[in-house]
Amino acid sequence: AVGMTLVIATRGIDLSVGSLIALSAVVATMLIRDRAGAEAATPLGMIVCCLAGIAVCGLIGLFTGLMVTVFKIPPFVVTLAMMLVARGVALICAEGQSIYQVPESFIWLGRGRDLAGVPNAVVLMLVFYAVAHVVMSRMSLGRYIYAVGGNAQAARLSGVRVDRILVLVYTIGGALAGLGGIILASQLRSGSPIYGNMYEMYTIAAVVVGGTSLAGGEGKILG
Repeated sequence: AVGMTLVIATRGIDLSVGSLIALSAVVATMLIRDRAGAEAATPLGMIVCCLAGIAVCGLIGLFTGLMVTVFKIPPFVVTLAMMLVARGVALICAEGQSIYQVPESFIWLGRGRDLAGVPNAVVLMLVFYAVAHVVMSRMSLGRYIYAVGGNAQAARLSGVRVDRILVLVYTIGGALAGLGGIILASQLRSGSPIYGNMYEMYTIAAVVVGGTSLAGGEGKILG
């Protein structure tokens, strides 16, 4: 939802987040199984594998941003295509099956409760909401994002590098979707190509109900 807020605030849309969740979960668990040693995987090895899953989704977001800015393809079309591509890649990598050969300690992020009994996933969510709120309300990057969504031409004439902002928000959105996939994989202790089905609709609904305008230029993380 944080990543989607940034995208929608620029008058864009990202339909690929559900598939990126599945792809990230599959990539991370596959690497843990095949490279980190499955049940013998160390915490560092699992962290690296999870970061790889997030990085793959970030690169897909980067590609989406480049398609939108360089080739001027509408975000709806690009992200719809990437939704199908990411889901297909996840299915191929996982060979259509769930990947569950991961250590018991892999559930720490998704099910652990280290801070006064509050789930670690909830703590992480609050941290990201707080950071995103500061970025959008107190930093120049947030002002630029709102400016691009409100009137891209006026923002460009004011010196805002519109294309860079768009590429950045799609990259961040992809990476955060990848993080969501890691959390889901941790909660379920497995990776599956069917994860995240329809999550893009839930995410867009959460952002719009929270007050972010589909016309761009307005909205708050806290909403």
